[in-house]
Amino acid sequence: MIVPTIGIIMAGGSGERFWPVSRKKKPKQLLRLTDGRLTLLEEAVERVLPIIPPERLFVATNQTLQEPIRAAMTRIPPENILAEPTRRNTTGCLAFAAAHLLARYGRTHDDMIMAVTTADHRIGDPEDFRKTIQAAIWYAKEKNALMVVGLHPDRPETGYGYIEIPEGAQPAAACEGVSIFPTHRFREKPSLPDAKAYLDSGHFFWNSGMFFWRMSVFLEAMKKFMPEVHQSILDMRDALITGFNPDSIVASVFEKLPNISIDYAIMEKADHVYMAQGDFPWDDVGLWDSLARYHSKDAQNNVAVGDPILIECQDVTVYNEPGGEKMAVGVLGMKDVIVVTTEDGVLVCPKNRAQDVRMIVERLKEQNASQI
Repeated sequence: MIVPTIGIIMAGGSGERFWPVSRKKKPKQLLRLTDGRLTLLEEAVERVLPIIPPERLFVATNQTLQEPIRAAMTRIPPENILAEPTRRNTTGCLAFAAAHLLARYGRTHDDMIMAVTTADHRIGDPEDFRKTIQAAIWYAKEKNALMVVGLHPDRPETGYGYIEIPEGAQPAAACEGVSIFPTHRFREKPSLPDAKAYLDSGHFFWNSGMFFWRMSVFLEAMKKFMPEVHQSILDMRDALITGFNPDSIVASVFEKLPNISIDYAIMEKADHVYMAQGDFPWDDVGLWDSLARYHSKDAQNNVAVGDPILIECQDVTVYNEPGGEKMAVGVLGMKDVIVVTTEDGVLVCPKNRAQDVRMIVERLKEQNASQI
């Protein structure tokens, strides 16, 4: 029997650190931050369509974004845009998606492959990306493994999670040149000294947040390590199958789920977790200062998007969303700052405070401001 692969693109994030361009109904996955033609979500869809057909591709998002994504993602059936009732981290997202897949494809059809990718990352080599995830899918099928994609760090990044493989470990397998390694443990976002040590060690990898497994293996791991989540998946599945007030029942079950990451729920605990080593360019696109890594820079290392005027500036990032014809933006004599302008918002901050932009959003929420 052919085991079908079902794609799940996680697209429920709020992207508050990209304010003022990112808003509640238009977060970063719906912005053209890395490609002038496509949003991050459109890029994510285009990357996987060559290997997963649109009828087997799902987008997991929230209720606020369901209709905007349905309107934008015309190649994906509207019923495949799934809206979580509330936010419950990646464990809730994947439990919700699993329940829908089990209901859609049959109560006992638990042998499908879940290929979980992301909607808000920059990936510089789509062909190499596809080769890597196909290797992960292959190993998940052959060895009943829980798979994750890891990438060699090229800087001591404190904003990413890490995967540690055993020191001196040899690949457990290889597929089309992609190495598969056993994992040792998962590490949360490190301090700068730890991140430097990880970089120097050679056996730490960035955690891409992309996962691949048989549905049956995923359910078994949930039953062992998070039995309450396992039961919730079955309860949501049954409500969707029976069709009796399913939205209310699913929401009631979902709201009781723990608000934790899938790494913490099962990946850190299971003993059959493996990593496919990706060698493609990858970036989490998490903060405004990340634009400097994938936009062209002038001789003074400045990034200018939207035709701003920069004079005597160094290491400055300026993002003028309206463009020079609608909004004239000038920055003079600045260093290591970020300037972002929209038609109704302006952000100015040091690059080393890009992580804290969400503090502004929180203050705007307290003021019931419309610019969120």
